[in-house]
Amino acid sequence: MKEFNIVLAGVGGQGTLLAAEAIGVAAVKDELNVRVSEIHGMAQRGGAVVSTVRIGEDALSSTVLDGQADVLLGFEPLETLRNLKYASEKTLVMMSTERIPPTELAAKNVKYPSIEKLIEKVQIFTSHVLLVEAPRLAKKAGSSLAQNVVLLGALAGAGVLPVKTESLKEAVRELVPAKHLEMNLRAFELGWESVTVGKKKT
Repeated sequence: MKEFNIVLAGVGGQGTLLAAEAIGVAAVKDELNVRVSEIHGMAQRGGAVVSTVRIGEDALSSTVLDGQADVLLGFEPLETLRNLKYASEKTLVMMSTERIPPTELAAKNVKYPSIEKLIEKVQIFTSHVLLVEAPRLAKKAGSSLAQNVVLLGALAGAGVLPVKTESLKEAVRELVPAKHLEMNLRAFELGWESVTVGKKKT
């Protein structure tokens, strides 16, 4: 495999960095060349966080060029929209429904756009769009903090990643603290099922 590029976009506190690290660890387990990078980010909740994961023989640097993402994994809808420069018609955009209005919207008294409007804008770039109800599924698993692992499970279920699902699960087992592990593995399964069950219906 020459290269597979993933861009993860969200805000601080959503676990985007852990998700990127999990994909990177899974790639190492599968003996694939991988580069993981945090482009920019803020630890405090509300600051934009963008990470990249590049897998394959040609992944010699961590930089993903505009229009070169195979997957754009959006942890927050507006942040997904802000990073559409990485997308093209080949890109799968997988987006959580969790909306965290940025401070500038409140400051300007601007209403947060509807999910439907945001999806319309994404579809200008690509028709491959999957919406994941990460907040609902994470709560079902036991904690709203597990939304990042729900999204990892959904991404695995979509069948586009060059890493094995079991390798990704093993990475989650290694990276998540033991006391939260069972809940996170449940979140992964719920995310996986949310995509694969939909596939069976169509």
